[in-house]
Amino acid sequence: MVTVDRDALRDRVERERLVAIIRGTDVEATVASALTLFAEGVRVLEIPLTLDSAVDAIREIAAAAPADAVVGAGTVLTEAQVDASVEAGAQFIVTPSLSTSVAYAIRNGVGALPGVYTPTEIQTALDLGAAAVKLFPASALGPRYLRAVRDPFPDARILPVGGVSLDTVEEFFAAGAFAVGVGGPLLGDAPTRGGDQAALAERARAFRAVISSLGLGR
Repeated sequence: MVTVDRDALRDRVERERLVAIIRGTDVEATVASALTLFAEGVRVLEIPLTLDSAVDAIREIAAAAPADAVVGAGTVLTEAQVDASVEAGAQFIVTPSLSTSVAYAIRNGVGALPGVYTPTEIQTALDLGAAAVKLFPASALGPRYLRAVRDPFPDARILPVGGVSLDTVEEFFAAGAFAVGVGGPLLGDAPTRGGDQAALAERARAFRAVISSLGLGR
């Protein structure tokens, strides 16, 4: 798969409004979860490198991805991890912080969604050329913080991650979220060995339905 730069990644995320974070413990189950999400119309996936042999999962998922999907690597902290992820087929990167991987990826035409927590970090990420910023952990900050921080950054594209659930997703969008990144509340146990793929499919439909009801996404 071909990497996507800042503008292309921004456009894809804006079209979907949902980034599914598959933080798995098993390569086979992680791949199965990705295929389930693809089948339910989810088109932006992040595969964190915290999974052992994550690059193998990325390689399989990228090979099976629909033409309109984008597959990214998450928890990418080093330049070497950027290179390894891209070689495996990752099209963009996600980080939990403003690690050296962010500037390196952007310099090499790879779209980045870096993790931020403060206004200073938001500004730094925007100056680097991030496609959007990942507000993490959103559970510690909440929709009120998102609404407040967008006052000085009205054009910032902010994705809350960590703490976004079916119960809170509408609040985050009402507060000005550009999109949402969702891990456990969407994936459940699906990316673990013996995980429930049918339940994942049901949750994926529910998240997409909520986003659609807000007039967002496809």
